[in-house]
Amino acid sequence: MQDLLKKAGQVKLLVLDVDGILSNGQIIYDANGAETKAFSVQDGIGIKSLARYGILAAIITGRSSPMVDRRASEIGIDYVVQGRDDKLVALNELLATLDPKLNISAADCAYMGDDLPDIKAMQTVGFAATVPNAHSEVINRSDMVTTRAGGYGAVREVCDLILKGHGHYEDFIATYTLNDTQNLQDNAL
Repeated sequence: MQDLLKKAGQVKLLVLDVDGILSNGQIIYDANGAETKAFSVQDGIGIKSLARYGILAAIITGRSSPMVDRRASEIGIDYVVQGRDDKLVALNELLATLDPKLNISAADCAYMGDDLPDIKAMQTVGFAATVPNAHSEVINRSDMVTTRAGGYGAVREVCDLILKGHGHYEDFIATYTLNDTQNLQDNAL
């Protein structure tokens, strides 16, 4: 676990696949052919928590969907690359477009994917994560396998680990809880 926390503590940029990671991997079409996806609110809070501490997030996905742009905008993901089958090339291009002052290399990235097109990018970064229902070859090459499936809070698990690795988890949780003094005062009333 210490090795995992150390790797998570080096992350400056979390790169996410969409189908199977931010969503459950199902593609649903309505009667008019419009595509829908479901995203986890918990994942959104996790991604926002990283931004609070200066850790960036990006999406690299093989499909293209306006829903991905909308969700990324809602949760503060500034870097979105869609319609790219070669995730490693897309990752390298993304890194080349970042402000050099950020000083982010592949070694400073976490990548979360679930299928074969994600493997090369996952092998390039400093921290690779996946979900329990990922392809076995992806699982074999991952530093972390979440307990939750994609679209059901798996990204949040990785975000929480990154916060723990950076030493920010307790501070983040404290923003949502009453401190001991507040609890004593409330109980005295």
